[in-house]
Amino acid sequence: MTAGRGTPAAFPGFAEAVRVWLRIGCLSFGGPAGQIALMHREVVEERRWVSDARFLHALNFCTLLPGPEATQLATYLGWLLHGVRGGLAAGLLFVLPGALVMLALSAVFVAFGEVPLVAALFYGLKCAVLVLVVEALLRVARRALRGRLAWATAIAAFAALFLLNLPFPLVVLAAALLGMARPAAFAGTDHGAAQAGPPSLLDALLAAEPDRIARLAGAARRAGLLALVLWLLPVAVLAGIPGTTSPWDDIAWFFSKMAVVTVGGAYAVLAYAAQEAVEHYHWLGAGQMLAGLGLAETTPGPLILVLQFVGYLAGHAAAGVPGGVLGAALTLWVTFAPCFAWIFLGAPYVERLHDAPRLKGALAGVTAAVVGVIANLAVWFGLRVLFGALREVPLGPATLEVPIPASLDPVAALLAMLAAVCLFRMKVGVVRTLALCAMAGLVLRTAFGWLLGT
Repeated sequence: MTAGRGTPAAFPGFAEAVRVWLRIGCLSFGGPAGQIALMHREVVEERRWVSDARFLHALNFCTLLPGPEATQLATYLGWLLHGVRGGLAAGLLFVLPGALVMLALSAVFVAFGEVPLVAALFYGLKCAVLVLVVEALLRVARRALRGRLAWATAIAAFAALFLLNLPFPLVVLAAALLGMARPAAFAGTDHGAAQAGPPSLLDALLAAEPDRIARLAGAARRAGLLALVLWLLPVAVLAGIPGTTSPWDDIAWFFSKMAVVTVGGAYAVLAYAAQEAVEHYHWLGAGQMLAGLGLAETTPGPLILVLQFVGYLAGHAAAGVPGGVLGAALTLWVTFAPCFAWIFLGAPYVERLHDAPRLKGALAGVTAAVVGVIANLAVWFGLRVLFGALREVPLGPATLEVPIPASLDPVAALLAMLAAVCLFRMKVGVVRTLALCAMAGLVLRTAFGWLLGT
């Protein structure tokens, strides 16, 4: 997109945006918390393409949708910047790098089992991502939580998820209803707050072109309807062919169901998906499912890419490597096509109501809850990166998950401290920090494995 009448000259062109979305897709390690942190750093902090308020406004909407929220957030922001083609580019480039890596690792896993070299390389990345998530949590909390009610909502959301293990949708819905009921109490939280510093490039463009969102809405609705058709077409075709060879019809149907029940992201549905894939469909064993989850946690892209691993193993069992590739591709299609439908159909309406007081209050309530959600994911992720074993301590109706001190991984702690020094003290960029920790993880894990004879 070139600068034209009323368009800020510094506004990013489409080619520049594609390069940034590809960069984000290649570096999006650490599950939704890490991915959202990276996206915020790239498009809000460093480039000022969008403001904090608009970023959180989009994130709140995506949090309420089924499917991987980070993928949908990228699609939403891409659409705001460059319309349908921008949304497609952002969403696809967010998913495809991780999908290609997962496809390769799935094939290697089936052929050779787990690969220690790959595990060691991604080991350091996980430690660095943990610090990146903590950095994002502090930054978002500082800017999103203004007022006692916002802080109370964030703390309550964290406690509800971490201690009480309440369903994610229930927590977010309660925060939205609270914000809708008391919009004035959240007036200082993100949506009603004045932004520090100069306006974002998108804000400047919308000021110059106030009808921009309305002009983008028609194409978005058409693209959303097309995405729905393309999503359901293979499901209907496979279900309608008599004697369709298993597992293709089962893959299409099962993962389509996963696409509409994953409210709250991948963590909310992985236990159910694992149980069905292992015990009902017998596509893989429990140990293989855990290995796939480990691969998904340490590769770029959404954590829900573990479903692609399941699809590959299901297809491979039926028709070898070509069947595995087809199973992985079919899984990706029915899992992510609805993400584009939800965004293209819903985002224009959410943007149109951007200044409606009750909607602003509801989304501001969700903003506060999202801080608690990110804190919960940071603690969940950190405990599993730094410690090898955990235990549950009952606290009345609550359950506290605490680490076993003796299981502390000293190498992981050392790598996390290295990442913290790079990011907080030395202000090293994300790419250099991730690369440094990946190589340090490879060297240290290999050295420890050699010393221990493993």
